[in-house]
Amino acid sequence: MRTWFWWFVGFAGLGLAIVGTVMPIIPTVPFLIVATYGFNRSSPRFHAWIMEHRIFGPQIREWLDHRAIDPRVKAFVVVSMAVGLAVSFFLLPRPWWLLQVAVLVLVGAYVVTRPNPPKP
Repeated sequence: MRTWFWWFVGFAGLGLAIVGTVMPIIPTVPFLIVATYGFNRSSPRFHAWIMEHRIFGPQIREWLDHRAIDPRVKAFVVVSMAVGLAVSFFLLPRPWWLLQVAVLVLVGAYVVTRPNPPKP
C-alpha cells in the first residue's frame, strides 16, 4: 500500500512539473523534487530516469546535494515569473493579481537567496 502511495506522489509531482514547464506561474523543479522523493520510495526505474534527465537531472542533483540553484536557473525563474505576472495583469482581477505579486515576490526572494552550486 505504501508503494502505491509513493508511486502516486511521484506521478502527481511529475504531472504538476509538466504543467509547470508550459505555465510560467507554476514551478517545475520543486515538483520534480517531490516526484524524485516519491519515486525513490516506489520505483527505482522512474527515480533513475528523473535523476539522469538531460535538462532537469543536474538541477535536482544540485539541490539534493548542496541545496543550491545555478545562477542561470535563478535568472530564468525570475524572468519567467515576471512574464507570467505581466500576462496575468491583464487576465486577473486586481485583488488576485496583487496576491500573485505577493507570492511571486516571496518565491523570487527565496530563489535568489539560495546559494550557487560549488564550482567543479
